[in-house]
Amino acid sequence: MTGATIVATPHTPDDASNRPLTLPPESPLDMPVQTLRAGRLDKPSLPTTPRAMSLRRAYVIGGAGALTLLAAYQIWWVLRGGGINVLELLLVLLFIALFAWIAMAFVSALAGFILIASRTPARLGVSPRGPLPVLQSRTALLMPTYNEDPERLLAGLQAIYESVRDTGQLAQFDFFVLSDTTRPEIRTAEEQSFAALRERSGDSERLFYRRRDDNRERKAGNIAEWVRRFGGAYPQMLILDADSLMTGDVIVRLAGAMERHPDVALIQTLPMIVNGNTLFARMQQFASRVYGPVIAHGIAWWHGAESNYWGHNAIIRTRTFADHAGLPELRGFKPFGGTVLSHDFVEAALLRRGGWALHMVPGLQGSYEEGPPTLTDMLIRDRRWCQGNLQHGAVLPARGLHWVSRWHLLMGIGHYFTSPMWAMLMLIGLAIPLESAGFTWSSLSLPGFSPGEYWKQQDPERFLWVFILTMAVLLAPKCMGYLTLMFDRDMRRGCGGGFRAALSMVTETLLAALMAPVTMYVQSRGVAEVLAGKDSGWDAQCRDDGTVPLSSLVRSYGGLSVLGVIAGVAAYLVSPSLAAWMAPVILGLVLAIPIVMMTSSRRLGLALRRLRIFSIPEEHTPPPVLTRAAQLRRAAARRG
Repeated sequence: MTGATIVATPHTPDDASNRPLTLPPESPLDMPVQTLRAGRLDKPSLPTTPRAMSLRRAYVIGGAGALTLLAAYQIWWVLRGGGINVLELLLVLLFIALFAWIAMAFVSALAGFILIASRTPARLGVSPRGPLPVLQSRTALLMPTYNEDPERLLAGLQAIYESVRDTGQLAQFDFFVLSDTTRPEIRTAEEQSFAALRERSGDSERLFYRRRDDNRERKAGNIAEWVRRFGGAYPQMLILDADSLMTGDVIVRLAGAMERHPDVALIQTLPMIVNGNTLFARMQQFASRVYGPVIAHGIAWWHGAESNYWGHNAIIRTRTFADHAGLPELRGFKPFGGTVLSHDFVEAALLRRGGWALHMVPGLQGSYEEGPPTLTDMLIRDRRWCQGNLQHGAVLPARGLHWVSRWHLLMGIGHYFTSPMWAMLMLIGLAIPLESAGFTWSSLSLPGFSPGEYWKQQDPERFLWVFILTMAVLLAPKCMGYLTLMFDRDMRRGCGGGFRAALSMVTETLLAALMAPVTMYVQSRGVAEVLAGKDSGWDAQCRDDGTVPLSSLVRSYGGLSVLGVIAGVAAYLVSPSLAAWMAPVILGLVLAIPIVMMTSSRRLGLALRRLRIFSIPEEHTPPPVLTRAAQLRRAAARRG
């Protein structure tokens, strides 16, 4: 197969073996490239489709619509007094779109909250309790890698391997490292580290390494190349990321569920973020652990058999994937055309179009990943995702897609337009009272001017009501996540107790609000860059401790700080009340450098860990797979 190599005679650390790193016999599968211009939806209803899906979706969409209409009526009533001008009309339209966005999240999270509180049985019978199924078929675990630290990567894979071995069903699994690495020094280290892994495990029959020289189609192409060469031997494949960790218990239960449900093409787990050391990473893992389950249970409930795919920590029926998920090149100019970047959403849509079910099982514990250590790293990753999601505009009109699949694509696109829309809403919300007060550039000063007072004068009670409703809908999913924590004694203790968990939630919300102006600006700039045709590139993700030099922070965020100072001075010149009204945004911009520096601090993150702030159960009672991976990584660091 063009572009792939079998690595020969690697140098093992002790020179004990000069055997080549062999691959298993090839078992090819045809994987035709799909077309978006033709096709039809096969099997609108599937055996594993949950009951009353129409009612569930009517509740979510209808509930969000009703809340949005209520809020829109109130904001229209506030503005209607002297007739609605162009700026006010734009304000109403932006408010409706953004409120609909958060209302959808609210009603979905409410469903998830009820499901968790009522302890509803797990989807597809994939329960964390009960005996493990005895597997009859083989599954390949695929770990794609691109210029990652080999020792860290293979420590995680070894921990997964040993966890599967401990289930007593290792014979049903093979493990593949699929390398797209381009840097020669990392390639050499990968080969040496993999040879050492084989030596440590004493297993040359189930551990395999394959490197491609041709990196076309990025991660999607890496997996597709494996499917075309080896997929015929494995009814299922479980896709991992370079930072993925999964317990053998979960992996066996997922494989068993695929055997029991022949109409299911994909089961997506909910990976929990772990191993955070910086303040930012610990914030992210706390949010993932406390708020994530409520949100995920809600969307799984109304997505049903049309769930989405996040690209990793999911098991897939191999032949079905080969038959239906061959990705086409998108037409048009780059960065919109060419290789599909956010491949997972598109693969999910094509699998469903082919008549197969996709499910999420958020209640299954034992699926983990690591988050970016700093805000900077998150924004770099987010820029790639922005381009990939905006690219889905070319996929939306594809023939035969299920409407829920189109919804996934549309929501992915819409996510990146919310930042510029929030920015526009704030600016128009300032422009309207300034215009009413007679602001001119020749005379900046407007003593006593306050946007808050202007809006209150329109209709004080209704203005306050709209504000309270908006904040309640926005923050309710966090509060529901906290309440579910209080229902679960082990979870509550793992998060430091009810008081510390509440303090963590408040702190996370305040820090997120301070970082919001930076995130809003960078995401808005990312959308503008993609629309202007700028490509995001393809780089390995940062997974270290998050240390960021001051010079780098000044280059990245110095302009934002200057912008914040200019905005603050200009607002104060108009009136001190205006400066006070804009203070949350101005402070977020002015303090961008110290905020990013503080949240990137490993020392501060570990200090808060000792105080059990942003604590999660996996830190204090870690599952064996996390403990083992950490041991192996420390041992590798000592050897290095």
